[in-house]
Amino acid sequence: MKISSSHLSRLAIVYVRQSTVAQVRFNTESTQRQYGLVGTAAEFGWLAEQIVVVDADLGVSGRFGAERDGYRQIVARMCMGEVGAVFGLEVSR
Repeated sequence: MKISSSHLSRLAIVYVRQSTVAQVRFNTESTQRQYGLVGTAAEFGWLAEQIVVVDADLGVSGRFGAERDGYRQIVARMCMGEVGAVFGLEVSR
């Protein structure tokens, strides 16, 4: 992926999510890896104040998309042209 100055002039969003409360409790390594994406965004050139962590959907199943406030926030910010990149792990759908 080529990151341009246009990307870097906007926000980098790190989306931290687990589908169930059990995953949040017992898969702590995954959660830590997801928060670690802040460092990845910084390595790609985003300044710390441009990196936004969205973790409001921890423990919320994707089956209930309307209840995922964090996801809705990301989509809204993307639609407004505020986002240069979204970082996440295991994004399969």
